[in-house]
Amino acid sequence: MKKGFLIFLISIGFLSANAQTEVPVKRKDTVKTEIVEVITTYNPEIADANKIKKNPTLKLLDKSKKKKLEYAIFSAPVASTFIPKSGVVKGIDVGIKERIYGNYIAAGFGNYFSPYLEAYIHNHTRYESEFGLSTKYAASFNNIDNTVLDSNFSNFSASLFYKQEERYFDWKVTLNTERNNYNWYGLKENTFTDNVIDNIEENQTYNYFNVVGELDFLDSYIDKSELSISYFSDEFSSNEFLINLNTNFDLPIDFISRNLDNLKVNTSLEFLNGAFERDYQNQNDINYSIFTAKINPEYNTTFSGFALKLGTKLFASFDTENSVNHFLIYPDIKIQKTIIKEQLNVYAGVFGDFKTNTYRNFTTENPFISPTQFITQTAEKYNAFIGFNGVLNKDLSFNISANIKEEEDKALFVRNNSKSNGVTNTVNGTELRGFEYGNSFSVFYDDVKTTSILAELAYDFNKNLELSTNIQFDNFKMTTLTEAWNLPTVQTTVSAKYTTNKWFATTNIFYVGERKDVLYSSVSPSSLSGIQTLSSFVDVNLNGGYHFNDQFSAFLKVNNVLNTNYQRFANFNVQGFQVLGGITYKFDF
Repeated sequence: MKKGFLIFLISIGFLSANAQTEVPVKRKDTVKTEIVEVITTYNPEIADANKIKKNPTLKLLDKSKKKKLEYAIFSAPVASTFIPKSGVVKGIDVGIKERIYGNYIAAGFGNYFSPYLEAYIHNHTRYESEFGLSTKYAASFNNIDNTVLDSNFSNFSASLFYKQEERYFDWKVTLNTERNNYNWYGLKENTFTDNVIDNIEENQTYNYFNVVGELDFLDSYIDKSELSISYFSDEFSSNEFLINLNTNFDLPIDFISRNLDNLKVNTSLEFLNGAFERDYQNQNDINYSIFTAKINPEYNTTFSGFALKLGTKLFASFDTENSVNHFLIYPDIKIQKTIIKEQLNVYAGVFGDFKTNTYRNFTTENPFISPTQFITQTAEKYNAFIGFNGVLNKDLSFNISANIKEEEDKALFVRNNSKSNGVTNTVNGTELRGFEYGNSFSVFYDDVKTTSILAELAYDFNKNLELSTNIQFDNFKMTTLTEAWNLPTVQTTVSAKYTTNKWFATTNIFYVGERKDVLYSSVSPSSLSGIQTLSSFVDVNLNGGYHFNDQFSAFLKVNNVLNTNYQRFANFNVQGFQVLGGITYKFDF
C-alpha cells in the first residue's frame, strides 16, 4: 500500500507541472487513473473456435470461367453389329499440332448401293452459349445374296442442342430423333411357295424422338440433374413412352468428422408406359406401365493403400398392369489395392442392379423382333467380381477378371414359330402380318446364373501403332429354358490402330462362338422339336484414309473382308464383302 501511495503522489506532481506549462484544453479529459494489482499468475487461454456453417458466396469472374474445349472427330460408318469390349484406359498422344475445326461434313458411297452422309455443325456465341447440330444417314438398297425377301435397310439420326453457361450453373437442352427401316427377310429356305413370298409385307420402321434437359451446378449440393422424355413407335401402332429424372447429389458429412469426404447420392425416377396391338399367339392387346424409384448412396475413400467404395442401391418398383411390386436392396461395393506401385493392382467387389427393359432397347439389340412383346424388369441380384490390372512395362497394359452373377428374368431372343403352312398367307380367314412367317423373334425370360472370365491386353509399339485384344468366356446355367438362346460362350476382339501425319488405318477382327436357337415340329402353335446351332464366325473390318491437308481427307471402309456368309441370328444372313469410300471436309464459320 505504501508503494501505491507513493505512485499516487508522483502522479499528482506530474500533472501539476504540466498544468503550469501547457495551454488548457477545451474539453475535459474523462479518462480515470486506476491502480491494478496483480495478485496471481496470468494464464492466457484461447476461446474455442466455432465453425462458420454458412458457405462463402463464390463470384466467378470472366477469366475464371471454364475454358471451352473445341474439337472435331472424323467419323466413318461401321457396318459391323459387334462392339469390342472396353480395354484398358490409355493416355492421349497429342502428336503433331494441327488446326482444329469445329465443323465437318462427310459423304461416301459403297457397293450394295450404299450412300453415306454425316455432318456436324457447331458454333459459339459471345454470350457464353453454344449450339450444335449433328446428323447421319446410312443405307443399303441392294439385297443380300440368297434372300427371297427385301433385305435393304436405312438409318437416319439427328441431334440438335443448345447450351448456356450461367454464373452458378450450366444448362443444356438436346433434341434427338431417329428413323430406322428394316425388313424381316429371314425366311427358312424352301418352306414357302412363290405366291406366299410375293404377298409378305416384310417392312418394319422404328421412329424415335427424345428431348433432354440438363443442369450442371458449379457450387451446390446438387451436382447434376437430367430430365429425359422419349417416345418410340413402329409401323404396327406399337408405342412406348419413357420419362427419366436423374439427380446426383454431393453432400458434405464432415460434421461427423473433419476427415470424411463428401457422400455421393445418385437418385432416379423412371416411368415407362407402352402398348402393342396384340401378342404373337392371339389377338389380345399388350399394355405395360412401370414406375421405378432408385436411390444409390456411395462413399469413396482411401486408407492404408486401399481405395474403397461403399454403397448400396435401393429400388421401389410398381408394375400397375400386372399388379407386381418390388422393394429391393443391393450392395454396391468395390475395393482396390496397389500391389506393385504403378505396375499391379488387385480389385474385387459386389453389386446388384434392377433394370427396366424397353421395346426400344430390344430393337436396338435385335431389330428383327416382332411387335408382340411382354415387357418386364430384370433383377441382377448380385454380381461378384475379382481381378488384376496393371502394366508390364510402359507400353504393355493388361486386365484379367472373373465374375459370377445371378439374374432374375434375364431377356433372351428366341425365334418365333411360323403361322403359315407355306401355301397360304391367311389363318382362319385373317391375313398374316410380315413378321408371322418364322422370320421374327420374341423375348423369353429366365433366371440365369452366369460365370465369366475376361482377359484384356493393350500394347503401344510406338506413337503410331497401337494393338489391343480381349477374350471373354461365359458359362450359362438356366433355370427353365433349355439353352441360353442366341448367346455365345466365347467372344474375341482384336484391334489395331495406325496413324501418321497423313495416313490413318484401323483394323477390327471379331470372333463369335456358336449360338443356339429353336426348331419347331410344325406351324404355330407347336412345341420345340430340336435345336438349331449357328456356326461360329470371324468378321474382319478395315478402315483407313489419307489427310490431304487440315481440311480435306479421304476414307475407305471395308467390312467382312473374308466375305464370310454367317448369321448373327437364325436365317438372317449378313452382307458379304462390303466397301465404302468417301471424303471429309472440315471447316469453320
